[in-house]
Amino acid sequence: MKRGTIYSMLAMLALLCGMAAAPGCSRKGADSSTTDEPRRMPANLKASEKQLCESSAGFGLRLFREIVDAEPNSSNIFISPLSASMALGMTLNGAGGETRDSMQSTLQLTGLTLPEINESYQGLIDVLIHADDDVKFQIANSIWYREGLPVMTEFIDLNKTFFDALVTEMNFNDTAAADIINAWVNDNTLGKIPTIVQKPINWDIVMFLINAVYFKGAWTSEFDEELTRDTLFTLTDNSKVPCCMMYQEGNFASYHNDLFDVVDLPYGGGSFRMTLFLPGPEIDVNELAAQFTDANWAEWIGNLEEKHINLGLPRFKFDYKIKLNDVLEAMGMGIALSPGADFSNMIEGDEVWIDKVLQKAFIEVNEEGTEAAAATVVVVVVSIPPNVNFDRPFIFVIRENVSGAILFMGRVMEPVYN
Repeated sequence: MKRGTIYSMLAMLALLCGMAAAPGCSRKGADSSTTDEPRRMPANLKASEKQLCESSAGFGLRLFREIVDAEPNSSNIFISPLSASMALGMTLNGAGGETRDSMQSTLQLTGLTLPEINESYQGLIDVLIHADDDVKFQIANSIWYREGLPVMTEFIDLNKTFFDALVTEMNFNDTAAADIINAWVNDNTLGKIPTIVQKPINWDIVMFLINAVYFKGAWTSEFDEELTRDTLFTLTDNSKVPCCMMYQEGNFASYHNDLFDVVDLPYGGGSFRMTLFLPGPEIDVNELAAQFTDANWAEWIGNLEEKHINLGLPRFKFDYKIKLNDVLEAMGMGIALSPGADFSNMIEGDEVWIDKVLQKAFIEVNEEGTEAAAATVVVVVVSIPPNVNFDRPFIFVIRENVSGAILFMGRVMEPVYN
């Protein structure tokens, strides 16, 4: 993995796991520093919310492992397990039968009822947006569906109530439709994810379910920009590239074993953290990624203790995008991603399924702190008749069906009409 930035992906993973919180619903881009809603803290989680947190953390860890396994030689990776879980959580409200079971299993939500899942998402957002007044953290959800589509009322109501989703019926044939949806994503990621829906919108697409996440946090102990130096970063092939290395000396939660060194960097008041893993000199970054299981994660975080260290961390900033279909299929959600899926609780009458799950993400890490954003879109399509267009040379036969007599035969090389 060139520029093996395992730590950069874990920036968002740490937001999900490091504060014992998990995905929640939105307040249409609620800002943790300005919301007037009653404060709920991580220590006040209900039992079902704690279970959802643990499940979502497990989903994020496995999602990360699967992506690294699928893209072992790619460059930087950065995803938001939180955003993916939220978008799929909304979609779950429309699933039934084996489709719902497979989605719950993939999201590691087996054992929770749908009402418990929805209520936990709703409750946990209050924890997330109130966790730290010094950190800007916001989540927004939306559903956009084709004009005239017979969407189930309960599906809409559940997502409005528990995910605070903006729900819009729209003429997808309008050339401005994609621009309107992308403007919503752009606004709710503060310009970091300007587009996620391609234009024009294909005629078999009937619904977009979108989650947007934005995070901006200053380090509790910021790096002194005057100490930043130009130095070299060693790639996996042992070649070196220039980078700007930030430095500071201080007390940080850290841990060392034969696989890696880990350092925990807090933002603001300390609820949100970036947890950085540096593989040992002889350990490949992908080998380390394969060790990110639920049990290992709990052990590693549990072993963190404050130590005095000299820390060097490079500045970095990049975008990342991924189609999650293959990864989610490998995780057991294939039935939802193919014809025959049961989304009878979403749309009445029509056979629909998830055509693709796309995510775009952005991260910047510098001396002041971290800015990150992600958007995930679940694209739902409808079953349509096969597309057969006689727009190239063809043969035709005129026959009598009962007797089998062939009356005429022909070949059309050019459809002249004299």
